[in-house]
Amino acid sequence: MSVTNELFYRANDLCRRRAYEQWHRGQSKQQILRSQAGFPSLPPTRPQPCRGCTNYHGIAYGTSRAKRCTLVCAMHPYGWQGGGGCPDWQDEG
Repeated sequence: MSVTNELFYRANDLCRRRAYEQWHRGQSKQQILRSQAGFPSLPPTRPQPCRGCTNYHGIAYGTSRAKRCTLVCAMHPYGWQGGGGCPDWQDEG
């Protein structure tokens, strides 16, 4: 990897981390406001077949809310669509 590519990679990674930290801070503030206003906590967003699975990723990618798409896991990007349990499920513990 060239020096330029390595610098670009580091800068891009720092920007991505900073954006995630800002997003997470905003979500925490919103949750505090919701609880103070008397709203119940949000239901978990993890799909039922993915609860407790090590393969779960669950991060949304996209530049705007309208274009955002959640990547559930590498094996099933949109989540397990079949009936019953996911055949690729692995215990987190």
